[in-house]
Formats: sequence, C-alpha cells, structure tokens
Amino acid sequence: MDACGFHFDNSYVRKLEGFFAPWQAATVPSPRLLMLNHPLATALGLDIAALETERGAAIFSGNILPEGAEPLAQAYAGHQFGHLSPQLGDGRALLLGEILAPDGKRWDLQLKGSGRTPFSRGGDGKAALGPVLREYLLGEAMHALGIPTTRALAAVSTGEIIHRDTPQPGAILTRIAASHIRVGTFQFFALRDDRDKVRKLTDYTLARHYPDAQHTSNPYLALFQAVAERQAALLARWMLAGFIHGVMNTDNMSIAGETIDYGPCAFMDRYDPATVFSSIDSQGRYAYGNQPLIAQWNLTRFAETLVELVDPDSETAIALLTEAINQFPRQYTAYWLQGMRTKLGLITNEDQDQDLAQQWLTALEENSVDFTRAFRSLSTVVLGNPAALRSQFDVPAAADPWLQRWQERLAREPMPATERAARMDQVNPVYIPRNHKVEEALQAATQQGDLGLFQRLLDVLAEPFNERPGLESYAQPAPESFGVYKTFCGT
Repeated sequence: MDACGFHFDNSYVRKLEGFFAPWQAATVPSPRLLMLNHPLATALGLDIAALETERGAAIFSGNILPEGAEPLAQAYAGHQFGHLSPQLGDGRALLLGEILAPDGKRWDLQLKGSGRTPFSRGGDGKAALGPVLREYLLGEAMHALGIPTTRALAAVSTGEIIHRDTPQPGAILTRIAASHIRVGTFQFFALRDDRDKVRKLTDYTLARHYPDAQHTSNPYLALFQAVAERQAALLARWMLAGFIHGVMNTDNMSIAGETIDYGPCAFMDRYDPATVFSSIDSQGRYAYGNQPLIAQWNLTRFAETLVELVDPDSETAIALLTEAINQFPRQYTAYWLQGMRTKLGLITNEDQDQDLAQQWLTALEENSVDFTRAFRSLSTVVLGNPAALRSQFDVPAAADPWLQRWQERLAREPMPATERAARMDQVNPVYIPRNHKVEEALQAATQQGDLGLFQRLLDVLAEPFNERPGLESYAQPAPESFGVYKTFCGT
C-alpha cells in the first residue's frame, strides 16, 4: 500500500493486454493542490494529511507515481454526433490503476489533463482550470442529488499556460469511476473484427460489473440487458433532475451506468424539451428531450458488438438483442414515472399518473416556468400555500387547472400534509448548479485565482434538498441579463 493509502490492484493491466498503451504523464512545472475531496478520500481509505502535501500535489499532477500504479491510456472508438470515429482513446487522460476501498469496492483512479498519449490525435493532452473545476463541481452536485456518476478526488494547478481560445491556467483532475469501460471500448475491437478481444472484454466486464449475469443461460445477452437496465435508470434520473449531458457520444456512455465526461453539460432552467446548451450541438441531437432516444441508439451500437457472442446464428442473435433493445423505452418510462410520482408526492399508482405528469410538464413549458423551482414549490401547495408556485406563472391562474386535478389525485391518498410535503422536499432539490452561479465561480477562479465562490457553491450543492437561510440567491434562476447560455467541451 502506498504511504498515502492507495491500495492498487490493477486487473485491467493483468487481464486485458493489448487494450491500452502503457504511458507516463507529462511532467508539470509547479503542481499545487487546489481541491481535495475529503469525504471521498475518507471513503477510499486515503490519508488526507499525507495528500495535502507537496507529495500529494505531485501525485495528482502525475509528476510522481503512487506505489502500485501502472499508468495507461485506454483504447476506444465511438460515434460522435452520430458519426463513427474508429479510433479515439484516452487522448489527455491516464488510468493510474484500480484502487480498493476499505469496503472492498474497486475504483478506477484516473488523471485527466495529464498530457499527450498515443491517442491524442494532434491535441496537447492538457486541460485548463475552468473545465477541470467544472467537472469537479458538476460531478459532486450529481452525487449529492443521488445520480450515479464519476467523481472528482482532487484538482491541481500545473503552473502552465494552456492555449485555447485564450491563454488559460493549466490544471489536472483526478477522478474515480466504477470503471472507464465504455460502449466505445467494445466498438474499438469489434470494428477491427478482433473477436477474441471482444470476448475477453465482455468476459472481463461481466466479472467486474455484472457477476450475476455470468450464471444465466446466455451471459452475453444478460450483460446487454443489465447494461440497458442501468442506462434506463440513469437516464430517468437525469431527466427528473433537468440535467443535460450535452455530448452523449458512444464513447461517453459508461458500461457501469455512471455519468461520465462532463463537458458541455448543464441543468435546465425554464422547462423546454428542446433545450441545448452545447455550443457544438447545432442540430440539437443531444437536446434534453432527446436523451432517452439517444441512449437507446447508443445501446443499439453496443448490441452490434455482441452479436457473435449472443448466438452462433446471427439471425437468432439479432432477434434476441433487438427484443432487448425494444424493451428500453418501457424500462425507461417505468423508472421515470416512478420518480415522477415521488416528485409529485404520490404514494400509490394509478393508470392516469403518466398523463398527469405530462400535463404538468406541458403547463411548465407553455408558461416558461423554471423546472427546479416549480417542483420544489409543490410541497408548499400541499401545506396550503399555492402562492409561491402560482407566482412563477406569468398568468398565475394558468396553474390552476392542473393544480386542481393534482389535488384531486392527492385526495385519494390519505396522508398528513406535513408528511407528504417532507417526502417531496427530500426528492425535489432547492439547489442545483445554476448556470450563472457556475460561471460566476469559474470566472473568479480562473481570472482572479479566487476559489472562494467555487468552494461556497460546492458547499451549497453538497446539501441540495436542505433549504438554508442566506442562500436564497442560489435557488433563483439566472437574471435576464445573463443571456443565452452556451457551454463548451473543454478539450
């Protein structure tokens, strides 16, 4: 075990030779630890005091390796905005290895922004401070909201200047993930018709992430079904929180079912299924409302890599996988509807609940109402005060027809109002990463070197369901002067 507490056990290196390029991080001139995720470090069994030293900064910058690390750049392909790129891979990231937490769970430990690799395709392999802090913040916000996600362990500045549209301070993110195996990892080897490697990768994935599927009559079909199920649950959680990933390429779909690669992502303010924040998504492919459809499209690409494993007869295999793919909309809707019932304060199931939920969303869209605030305000209606919600509609009376129908539905479920409201407040957040607050914090950090606003926002988002006095500005939508918000991939 490393002196900082890293307990490495690198199964990817041992079992998947030929799936990666062994590599070393580029040396950086002046690494400085900016952020260390104390709760996460504790859960991983790491020594916080040892990490908050020059040695810790050197580890998180890649200047030195912790004992047991075996750094590598993973190979993968991917469909980017629907167009196939047969070779992508870790162009600015290094998997240091897999660490074992005290509870026995296995986590990938990865540096992001650590320099060029054999997969860099002409890029410099570096990362700027803004995107590093953005991923740190968004990942921790998602975790606090209960959405499966990769997480940031640390962020360091490098002492370099990174040249993008403008010169920016350089930084490196250290993140953990259940693994970094993606749909694109399978595509990389399937595209090369390397059947042996596809089988090895599939067997490894089964053993690491879906061991129960190994004991079924058709483990490879069971793997696909399990991955699809996790994606359905993940996408439902995204949608229920108003999250827009922004770049749902197949290389950004984790086989483990976690949110991965925070680039041009953001949370929706006013409810509109066509909302797009990404500056490069000119066609709206990855708009909020399209996300479940894109997830199914990506899963179809995953299924294509498994055909020869699922059954020796391709027609039989395709029929089985197609049947599994066609189950995805039903699975997604079931997760989404159950989550929507909880957000609406419903404790039983009725046939018309989906229509009730859709009518609510239609009312929000037609009246340009803020998604997060509207849901949070429903608990005040339960307590007998509809004014906070009605005031969010330009014409307050526009809320009344739906409110009447909803309250009639609630009346069929006897429950004390205080208990129902408390349950709703546990799933409808007060605080999300509001775009204007995120930009305010990132600008202070990158332009003034002041992390105060960033730390404050991180603290607020750590308890998204707990309303606290003095934080009212963090619950408000952006002012009109903020204008149209666009995000960038950060590469």
